[in-house]
Amino acid sequence: MQEIALVAFTTFFATMGPVDVAALFAALTPHNTPSERRATAFKGVGIATIILLLFAIFGESVLTRMGITLPAMRTAGGILLLLIAIDMVFARQSGGMTATEDETDEALSKQDLSVFPLATPLIAGPGTMGAVVLLTAEAKGDFIHFAIVVGALLSVLLLTLVLLLVAGKIQKILGLTGLNVISRVVGVLLSALAVQFIFEGLAASHLFKP
Repeated sequence: MQEIALVAFTTFFATMGPVDVAALFAALTPHNTPSERRATAFKGVGIATIILLLFAIFGESVLTRMGITLPAMRTAGGILLLLIAIDMVFARQSGGMTATEDETDEALSKQDLSVFPLATPLIAGPGTMGAVVLLTAEAKGDFIHFAIVVGALLSVLLLTLVLLLVAGKIQKILGLTGLNVISRVVGVLLSALAVQFIFEGLAASHLFKP
């Protein structure tokens, strides 16, 4: 059970990127008052939590209805996570775990950033959504397994909220170099985890079985 919790927490931490989200949040809200920042942070995390919990609860049934097998989802999820990990290692931005340049430009012109881009795609991005579906589907009806994955998800969301509330201080303390170092270390761990997902998906598919 500890292994499940560790894998889930690491995966969600890497795909959600709480430190990166906090840094971008600080950059998007330089002229907001502290109370406005707090309200935006709480609202954004709340909306993202609802979105991701819906994916956790209904993700497996959606896969079943679409005829997608768990090995296929595990392999596809591994590939998606690997692409995100590569971007993290090379400190590049992609639409898989953060807002694109066009989305950021659009966000700067908006008054309320809580729904877009904070809730999605910054917190509940494609990478995180795919990871939620993948990890909850692997529970296969085991409530304890499912609860551990959801608990890890909520833990990372709570951590994200805390970092958003102190976003300005984090940006000043770590700076761009510090943020990139953290991103690269987590990216290396995520890449290994992603390859493991791919291996397990291919093994369970029996495609290479004689």
